[in-house]
Amino acid sequence: MIRKIVITLLRVFLLITFRIKKVGQKNIENKGAYIVCANHRSNWDPPILVSSIKRVSYIMAKEELFKNDFIKWMAKKCCVFPVKRGKMDIESMKFALKVLNDEQILVIFPEGTRNGMEKNGKAQNGTAFMALKTGVPVIPVGIQGILKPFHKVTLNFGKPLDFSEYKTNKPDKELLDKVSKEIMDNIIMLTNEKI
Repeated sequence: MIRKIVITLLRVFLLITFRIKKVGQKNIENKGAYIVCANHRSNWDPPILVSSIKRVSYIMAKEELFKNDFIKWMAKKCCVFPVKRGKMDIESMKFALKVLNDEQILVIFPEGTRNGMEKNGKAQNGTAFMALKTGVPVIPVGIQGILKPFHKVTLNFGKPLDFSEYKTNKPDKELLDKVSKEIMDNIIMLTNEKI
């Protein structure tokens, strides 16, 4: 009950604060597991994206955010769970896999940090690993616009990417890199697409 109230208030706040336009949202069906991935340029990205998905969505966030008690409380109410960056976080991965096995939506930012691609960073392979291990489709999203209050923000949802033909419990690095690149290529395309 508290979660619904918090999410509703968050949606109202974001709708007032940003002019959010959603394109291709129908690519996420009303049931079934999905991994939703987007580019990451601002701290506003996660709440805008999660509040724009009609279904309950779980989101990975850096562990450091949970040091603030209020943010920690809000995060738990909004289905946000911590992940340790820079190394394999087994507990976080287990929880993420449980979300997908329960036919829920998992939201991840593959860059691993804000403006990761602009900093010549490499996309993290965690998204590819979960897609290959579960066979769950990936929905790429391009977040466009100026991520400042009272500016227009567009969420460009792409069609599901199906990697189920490569499903395996132990994907090798070559396959992980290939799938990660395809996911990021789609995110970049959707981010740059004129709508």
